[in-house]
This record gives sequence, structure tokens and C-alpha cells, in this order.
Amino acid sequence: MPTTTIHVDAALFDMDGTLVDSTAGVQGAWEVFKEKYPHIDIYDILSSAHGVRTVENLKKYCGVEDPAEQEREAQRFEEAIVTSSKANGRKGIVMLPGVSEAMKEIESVGYLPKPKWALCTSATRSYATAALSLAGVPVPDVFVAAEDVSRGKPAPDPYLLGAQKCGVDPANCIVFEDAPAGIRSGKAAGCRTIGFLTTHSLQQMKASEPDFIVPNMASIGFRITESGLEIAIHME
Repeated sequence: MPTTTIHVDAALFDMDGTLVDSTAGVQGAWEVFKEKYPHIDIYDILSSAHGVRTVENLKKYCGVEDPAEQEREAQRFEEAIVTSSKANGRKGIVMLPGVSEAMKEIESVGYLPKPKWALCTSATRSYATAALSLAGVPVPDVFVAAEDVSRGKPAPDPYLLGAQKCGVDPANCIVFEDAPAGIRSGKAAGCRTIGFLTTHSLQQMKASEPDFIVPNMASIGFRITESGLEIAIHME
């Protein structure tokens, strides 16, 4: 198994599909929302909405145009992810493979004044905090959530802000993502990108042109260095 090793100033992580698996809760939330928006096609949404802010998905799929209503419904949706994640025998919100080992290596350098990794999610801060807690993933000091940017992924704003808050050049960062929209966001920010095959097909991920594609975090090794992180990418 060939290994590529790169050095970065900071690693920028997406959350859903990258660090945690919330698929059970997301499916449950859309089922809840179908009661109010009966026209929505849950299968179509689940295949294409991942990695995009909830307010934007509500506008696109449910026709929610009013910004205040978008915010209210986004909060209701993300609360439903948590409350429905274990309903009807679902597995809940859980940590993805390889994440526990990765966090053991880098958790200590996730804090100010010189953080070497950050979280950049399309989720709201309240939901992301709850999901990370349920999955047992530590929360770094640099935590960019949906409400922190005016433009969500695939715009570069979340990753530009993450790099800025880490005090590093985006060009010296690596983005970890599972969604094509997130890969495009990282590339637009000038970062190198690693795509995971946790929620999308290989064909879908190839179309977004990440620098590397691996199954999940279990294919990644981390080593803290004086100036940043050494990333070992184990290709299959």
C-alpha cells in the first residue's frame, strides 16, 4: 500500500461524514420534515444535499424563502437529527473509523494560541456541538459553523475563515471532506484536499477533483511537528 507524506501548517476538518456519521439522524429529520413538506423526495435529497448548510437545503427542497423562517426551520431540523438518530432502532450519531486514533494524536494541538487543526462545518454551532459530544469527538478552539459565514460550502468562506483563525495561509492547509461541495470549498480556498468515500461514490468524489481520495480517516496518519502536522496518506 503506497503512502504519500505531506507537511501542513494546519488540518481543517469537515464534521458530518468526515468525523461523525449522522446519517441515521439526517434521514430521520427529513422524515419528520416530510410531514410538513409532503412534496419532498427524501431519496433525492439524501443523495445530493450533504455538505450544504441546512438553511440552503430548506430553501432548495422545501421552498422556505423567508430568512427568519429558514433559521427557525434549520434549528428544528437539526434538533430532529439528534432526537431521531436513535429512533426506530437507528444507531445514533457515532464516530467514523479512524477518527478516535486521529484525535488521540492531534487533540493536544487543537487549542489557541497556535492551533494546528480546526473544525469547519456546514452545521449550526448548537447542532455540531451536540453531535460531537454524542460521538465523543473533542472540540477544537477554532470551530467554524454555519452561522459564522455569509456563504456556505461550496463557497471558500468556511475554510478561509478556519485558516485565518488558525493564523496560517490556506495554501499550507489540508482539508478533510466527504462531500463534493466541501471539496470544492476547500479547493476554492486554496487548500489541498482529501476526499473520503463515506457518503458519496468514487465517481462523485473524482468529479470534485480532490488531491487525494481514501476510504476514511483510517487511511490517514498524523504526527505533530514543531511547525505543524505531518500527514501520512495510505493509498489503496
